Amino acid sequence: MDFNSILSIGENALQLGLISSLTVLALFLSYTMLNVCDLSTDGCFTLGATVGAVVAIAGHPGLSIVAAMAAGIVSGFVVAFLQTKMGINSLLAGIIVNTGLYSVNIAVMGNSSLLNMNKTETVFTLLKEKLKGTVLEKEYTLIIALVAVALVVVFLSFFLKTKLGLAIRATGNNPDMVRSSSINPVFTTIVGLCVANSFTALSGCLLAQSQKSVNIDIGTGMVTVALASLLIGGVFMGKGKIPVRAVGVVLGSIVFRIVYAIALRFDMPAYMLKLISSVIVIIAISAPYIKSQLPAIKRRISLARGKGAA
Repeated sequence: MDFNSILSIGENALQLGLISSLTVLALFLSYTMLNVCDLSTDGCFTLGATVGAVVAIAGHPGLSIVAAMAAGIVSGFVVAFLQTKMGINSLLAGIIVNTGLYSVNIAVMGNSSLLNMNKTETVFTLLKEKLKGTVLEKEYTLIIALVAVALVVVFLSFFLKTKLGLAIRATGNNPDMVRSSSINPVFTTIVGLCVANSFTALSGCLLAQSQKSVNIDIGTGMVTVALASLLIGGVFMGKGKIPVRAVGVVLGSIVFRIVYAIALRFDMPAYMLKLISSVIVIIAISAPYIKSQLPAIKRRISLARGKGAA
């Protein structure tokens, strides 16, 4: 493998990691801050991709971003409504919505499982035209991904410091205390999930437009990838202020994609890709526990060696 190949792999991993990090930031808000594990992520990601693609194909590339995020807000509202108003467990609510979104996404795509956007003007092609003839002509995908991530990180940094943001964080920490403080946890849960799912939908929209196609399975496994990236990010910057932790989340997503890209270079068959993702997730989740157990393991080894020498 030559230097150019390594550089190309790294750039692709960086672009995909940045776009995927929007979903990871969504889970940072819902899972870390609000303490809700939203399993509708896969369907919401695909919803953002399909809605954004359909609007872009209709000739409105700029509006496709707004439409995708609006669709994500609706998805988040449904999940939150099932939890807070229908008394359905948060995990089950996410699974129900994720299942229902499969049919919704097929309907949005016009009863098709694939949309081709090769001749469609997107936000990426618009920027490519504007950068034509400049040194950044080939970096239009990276620029859009960086801008989107930066805006979301800045938004979260300020939003979570507002009165509403602090109420959302308090709801995740102690719902009973929030109720006693005259804060409505139902409202904070709904707002938190709506905002989080809008980021997930934005991630799906950008990925679809960057790849110039949408498949009904484009979001499959995103919740697993996002949770792994979230945990990896926690290793880098698990403590500290919100901006620092948000940046750590983004780094976790990039690292995951780099590891994934390296694994793909071993010419594994396509059906092994899910197994690779699972292994990376297992390592990411179990690493903190294994690290905490290392002192005890070392003591056992030392005791065993001492008994053997005796």
